[in-house]
Amino acid sequence: MKKNEKITSRDVDFAKWYTDVVNAAHLSSYSNVKGCIILEPNGYAIWERIQQEMNKMFKKTGHKNVAMPMLIPEGLMRKEGELVNGFAPEVAWVTEGGSKKLEERLCIRPTSETLFSDYYASVVKSYRDLPLKYNQWCSVLRWEKETRPFLRSREFWWQEGHTVHATREEAEKETRDMLNVYKTFFEKILAIPAITGRKTEKEKFAGADYTLTIEALMHNGIALQSGTSHYFGQRFSRAYDIKFLNKSNELEYAYQTSWGTSSRMIGALIMVHSDDNGLVLPPRIAPTQVAIIPIGDADEVNSLANSYKEMLEENDITCYIDNSEKSPGFKFAEAEVNGIPIRIEIGKRDLENNNVTFVRRDTREKIVESKDIDVVSYVEKLLDTIQNDMYKSAKERMDKLTFTAHNLTDMENILNTQPGFIHADWCGDEECELKIKEIKGCKSRCILEEEKLIDGKCVCCGREAKYHVVWGIQY
Repeated sequence: MKKNEKITSRDVDFAKWYTDVVNAAHLSSYSNVKGCIILEPNGYAIWERIQQEMNKMFKKTGHKNVAMPMLIPEGLMRKEGELVNGFAPEVAWVTEGGSKKLEERLCIRPTSETLFSDYYASVVKSYRDLPLKYNQWCSVLRWEKETRPFLRSREFWWQEGHTVHATREEAEKETRDMLNVYKTFFEKILAIPAITGRKTEKEKFAGADYTLTIEALMHNGIALQSGTSHYFGQRFSRAYDIKFLNKSNELEYAYQTSWGTSSRMIGALIMVHSDDNGLVLPPRIAPTQVAIIPIGDADEVNSLANSYKEMLEENDITCYIDNSEKSPGFKFAEAEVNGIPIRIEIGKRDLENNNVTFVRRDTREKIVESKDIDVVSYVEKLLDTIQNDMYKSAKERMDKLTFTAHNLTDMENILNTQPGFIHADWCGDEECELKIKEIKGCKSRCILEEEKLIDGKCVCCGREAKYHVVWGIQY
C-alpha cells in the first residue's frame, strides 16, 4: 500500500504529522470554544478503553469512584494559599447565575484537592474511618495560552485520585504505589516505556510536599509528563481542618495524597507508536482489535467472514466486518489509518487456494495462512506478539535517545543534535536548574532517587552534586 497522502511525513514536520494523524483518524476536532476540542467517537473510544483498564487496576488497589462538583467557591479555593497561587493564571471564574451577579465567585475546577479536602473534613472522625481512597473521572478547565489536541487544551479529560490516611507511612506508600500503577499501565497496556522519579522543588505540584512523576519519550525525542503522584503530608488537612481521633484517643491531622493522569495519554499513543499511514494502537488498548475485510460478495467469502467474527467475539476479541460498498483498497486504508492491530483479508481467489491473509498494522506485514486455521488461537497469539513487539520497539528507541552529559557543553551538543533523555548530575541549586533551562528550554524531568551519581559533579556549575537527574525538552 502507498503512503497516506493526507498525512505529512513524520520526519519532515513532526507537529504537522501529529495533527494530520489526529484528523485522519477522526480522533478530535476543534470546537467553537477557543482552546477546547471535541472528542470524536474514535477518540472517545480510546478514552473509554483507558478508563476500563485503569478502573480494573484501581479496584484491585481498593479505590472507589466518586463524583465531585465542577464549581468551587472562591473562599474554599483560597484556604490553601500555595495551591491557589499556583493555579491563579489558569483559573476561569463564574461570576453570574442567570441574570444575577453571584455573591461569591465560583472557580471552574482546575483540580479537585479543595473539594475532596472539604468533604473529608466532614466525614473523617476516627482512625477507624481511614483510609479513604477515592478516584473520579471528569474534565477540568485550565486557561492555557497555547493548545494542541490531547497534549494541551483548556478543557481536558482526566482521572484524579484523592486519598486520606491515618499515618505518614501509609500516605507515602500510597503515593509510590499509585505511581507504580501508572508505570505498569503505560508499559503493559499502552506499550510505552517510561521512567519514574521525583520532581524538583521548582517543578513539583503547588501545595505538595513532593511530587513523583512518570515520564515518557516521544518518537522525536521530546519528553511528555504522563502522570503524577503527590504527597501532601498534613498541608491540606491543616488548611481544611481534617482531624481524627487516633488510637490513643487524641485528635490528629490526617495525611493526604493525590494522583492523576489525563487524555494526553492519547497524544502519547500517537507520538510513540503511529506512523505516516496513520494511527497505530497496541492491541490491549485498541477499541477494535481486528478488521475483517471481505473482498467481493461471494457467499463463501461472507460465510467465512461471519464465522470468524462470531468465534472472535465469543472469545472477547473485538472486531468488525467491513461490508460497505467501498473498494477493498479504501477499506484497507481506513482500517490502517484507524490503527486496527490486525486486518483479515478474505477473497474468493484466496479461498480457492484455501488461504486467507492476516496483516499486522504495526509492521504492515502480510501473513498468508490456511482458512481452516484456529482463528481464535492464532489471533490471540498474534495480538500478544504485536503488543510485545510494539513495546520492544519503543524501548529500543528510548534507549537510543538516552544520553549522558558531564558538563553544559555535552548537554548543548546533545540537544543541538538530537533531543532525548539526558542523564546528568545536579547540585540542587535552582539557579543551575534555570541556567540549564536556557538551553532550548531543557527542564528537569525527574530526580532518580535510587540511581548513583554519574561523576559527582554538577553538570552546570561543577560543584559537588546531590542528585542524579534526567533532563529533557518537554511538550
